[in-house]
Amino acid sequence: MSKPRILLADDHPEVLLHLRSILDELGEVVGLVEDGQALVEAAQRLLPDIIISDISMPRLNGLDATRALRTCASESKIIMLTVHREAVYVSLAFNAGARGYLLKRSAMSELAQAVRHVLAGKRYVGAGVIGRDEWMSADRQEAATLLLDV
Repeated sequence: MSKPRILLADDHPEVLLHLRSILDELGEVVGLVEDGQALVEAAQRLLPDIIISDISMPRLNGLDATRALRTCASESKIIMLTVHREAVYVSLAFNAGARGYLLKRSAMSELAQAVRHVLAGKRYVGAGVIGRDEWMSADRQEAATLLLDV
């Protein structure tokens, strides 16, 4: 099996370089972008297998970029990598089309595992995310109901 093609999006260049160093052995990092609009453009051009994106970015946030990617790069699987641990963000991310949700503080220990899970067609929710167990066990509709009713 060939290495997955990975596109990274974060508005902090140092974070992008750190992520690249984590992922270099797991896949081929085909692009680094610093805003959501650049993410959508790069995804259309590069057709990555997986996209790892921050939520809070200029020009177009990661959630809106994820929604756009459902139509223009629908084969790419998306993992949100963020500082936001609250259930509402997880719900927004999955409803936008993300397949994984991971906190930046856990990236070093969990990112490779998250990529493998998402590439295998599974959902991944990282440690420290509020409602993690519900997200990992319930389907998207049930989990959204469970977490938003809290």
